[in-house]
Parts: sequence; C-alpha cells; structure tokens
Amino acid sequence: MFRLTQILRNSFIRVEGLFGLVFKTLFSLLGGVFGFFAKVFGFTQSSYFVESDGAQLPVEPTQDQIPEPPVVTTRLRRETKKIDNYYLNMARDVKK
Repeated sequence: MFRLTQILRNSFIRVEGLFGLVFKTLFSLLGGVFGFFAKVFGFTQSSYFVESDGAQLPVEPTQDQIPEPPVVTTRLRRETKKIDNYYLNMARDVKK
C-alpha cells in the first residue's frame, strides 16, 4: 500500500508542475496582451489614477504621536524559565 501512495503522490506533484507551467505561460501571455492595451489606452499614466490627483505628502509623526514602547518586566522571564524547566524535566523523565 505504501508503494501505491508514493506513486500517487509523485504523479500528483508532476501533474501539478505541468499545470503550473502551462498556466504560468498562459497568464503571462494574457498579461502581455492586457498590458499592451493598457499602454495604448493610457491606463499606465499616473494622471489616470484618482489617488495621484489629490495626493498629500505623508505627515511626519511628532513626539506626541509616537507611542511609548511597552515595558518588559523581569516577571515574564521567570515564567518562561519555569516553562523551560518543565520541558527539560519532562525530557529527563522520558530518557529514564
């Protein structure tokens, strides 16, 4: 049964690779055709897009707008140390 599932998996991978290659070629061809028409009709110019007409420059955040970084306490480190010790002890018990 293991041999059959291996053959099916390998076949699926090869079929998937074939479809990926065929569709990649097909989509690149369609992209080239639509790209050509976009250039012909002027859709690639920045003045066509609505965002570029009334675009505003990004505003630099002032010192008041910058949030304070969270304070990390040593209590969190102790908790993680307890968890690490728990897993180390569990590994030691398994080895026994």
